[in-house]
Amino acid sequence: MRAISILVVGVILFMTQVSPVSGKSKQGNSFNIMTYNIRMNTADDGVNAWPLRKDKVVGLIKFHQADIFGVQEALLVQMNDLRTSLPEFDSYGVGRDDGKEAGEFMTIFFRKDRFDRLDSGTFWLSPTPGKPGLGWDAACNRTCTWIKFKDKSSGKKFYLFNTHFDHRGKVAREESAKLILKFMGEINKDQLPMLLTGDFNSTKEATPIQTILKVLFDTRDKCQTPPYGPLHTSGGFAVKEPQHTIDYIFINQKVNVLRHGVLSDSSGLYYPSDHLPVLAEVEVL
Repeated sequence: MRAISILVVGVILFMTQVSPVSGKSKQGNSFNIMTYNIRMNTADDGVNAWPLRKDKVVGLIKFHQADIFGVQEALLVQMNDLRTSLPEFDSYGVGRDDGKEAGEFMTIFFRKDRFDRLDSGTFWLSPTPGKPGLGWDAACNRTCTWIKFKDKSSGKKFYLFNTHFDHRGKVAREESAKLILKFMGEINKDQLPMLLTGDFNSTKEATPIQTILKVLFDTRDKCQTPPYGPLHTSGGFAVKEPQHTIDYIFINQKVNVLRHGVLSDSSGLYYPSDHLPVLAEVEVL
């Protein structure tokens, strides 16, 4: 009887610690952060157009239990769909073309019951960061969204920046990396834990990422457990090994990384987006 009692207690403890959805257990005050280029809404995508895959994107976010996630390429209709489908999340972000609703959003979503937004803002990746406009040789307006958070469960504060570098402008990508690091230093005057998510349109060996790595760390490199999933994050909708790693989650020295994964969830022959999301379980110090 004593052995049976011990077994029952063990099962109860296991069930209280493990998520009923994905089977994972969180440690202490850790939380899951995700970066996800969800691909803009365009009818040109045919069977992969947003109305046909929006539920798959939402389902992936829910299943992997993201607590905070930054999106790239979200147009207003996609923003509205995400807000409707994820009522447990609050969000902040603006359209890159007018600072309101026009163009793509680099929005940050966060669980209302877990985090408070203490401060937030947007700047443009250009020589005139305070207003909408093209930067250097960029093909599109590009922005960076930031939020100062307070974790209700631990009381700790931290910053998150979310961005999308230009896909054509080499100079723009290099200057954008410098500009974001400059703003991070100016905004994070209190030297809090800090994270940077996004689609950087740059491989790890490229100058923009090497510039960032002089100040921040790639969560994949700092993970306390073996990284999960494929090495690459971008290569199209078709289920195959994507060709490039251009999506990252970066951190400063005041963030621990417990888990890291590139999520290759698919539905039949297609991924929910032409990018794979990156997820890290982190703990701010």
